[in-house]
Amino acid sequence: MGMMKAAVWHGRGDIRVEEVPLPALPPAGWARIRVHWCGICGSDLHEYVAGPVFIPVNEPHPLTGLKGQCILGHEFSGEIVALGEGVTGFAIGDTVAADACQHCGTCYYCKKGLYNICEKLAFTGLMNNGAFASYVNVPAELLYTLPPGFPTEAGALIEPLAVGMHAVKKAGSIVGETVVVVGAGTIGLCTIMCARAAGAGRVIVLEMSAARKQKAMEVGATVVLDPKECDAVAEVKALTGGYGADVSFECIGHHATAKLALDVIRKAGKAVLVGIFEEPSSFNFFEIVATEKQVIGSLAYNGEFADVIRFIADGRLDVQPLITGRIALDEIVTRGFEELVHNKDRNVKIIVQPAALTAAAE
Repeated sequence: MGMMKAAVWHGRGDIRVEEVPLPALPPAGWARIRVHWCGICGSDLHEYVAGPVFIPVNEPHPLTGLKGQCILGHEFSGEIVALGEGVTGFAIGDTVAADACQHCGTCYYCKKGLYNICEKLAFTGLMNNGAFASYVNVPAELLYTLPPGFPTEAGALIEPLAVGMHAVKKAGSIVGETVVVVGAGTIGLCTIMCARAAGAGRVIVLEMSAARKQKAMEVGATVVLDPKECDAVAEVKALTGGYGADVSFECIGHHATAKLALDVIRKAGKAVLVGIFEEPSSFNFFEIVATEKQVIGSLAYNGEFADVIRFIADGRLDVQPLITGRIALDEIVTRGFEELVHNKDRNVKIIVQPAALTAAAE
């Protein structure tokens, strides 16, 4: 059995780049991918700084059986090097990106096509071994072929953009509407880009970091407001004839910003919550009753990889401003995780190249 290098989560503050066995031959319905690029996600950073968050440590995961240690990484693209039995529609050598929502296929939600809320949902690289490695096995049903000439690095940005695209779709048609995006971190920036691509009339962004304000403008924000420097709610109302925005997207995951996302929209407007919240908040739900506002949860994505791939291929989404670092797997702790901990504002997406891309597949 051959070996490969991988970034393995052992515990909080303990990610090791070490030699591990190559994944087994892919089982029926699965494929083995040689990884080209894989992005470091906020959830990976959470596991490093405050984990275990999603990684199962007490009980094996009900879908994957993984427990205790995990090769991280789920925002990736690469090349198919082996196919399990019964896989059709793909060939060895195809360049692909992989949806990270491994799911059971049999529960109520899977049968309804809502696989992102499967009862046994397992994210690649958190509840099953992921792509900070030379090779990774994933279910072939999660793969999307990338068109010829598709920029290699862009493959690692499809996953976060799909999160933004899913959130934007949750809001329904936003053509010509005024949209507020709360937070211009990676998912906020992806949401700004997707809202523009979906025809938003104006995108107002609420952000406090100077570097992120600049990025927000670069990717298509109409105006950026700093809640430290102004009354954001009053400013949004002033920009909308006194009413408030049609739709807001909360992309931070904090009780104060969740309240803000509701306060900046008009009556009967929609607030889509995309951020990952860690603690409860106190909220008077009469504010929703009295205004007929809608609060919508948005988790991951459900087929939006297809839209994102099309939009990157035809130029409607430009991923270059999102990439702020390119590193080798060996540098993932120092120039990846530690860089993101200490220089969070300066970075959006650091992408990792697990292996020299010339190595032939085993």
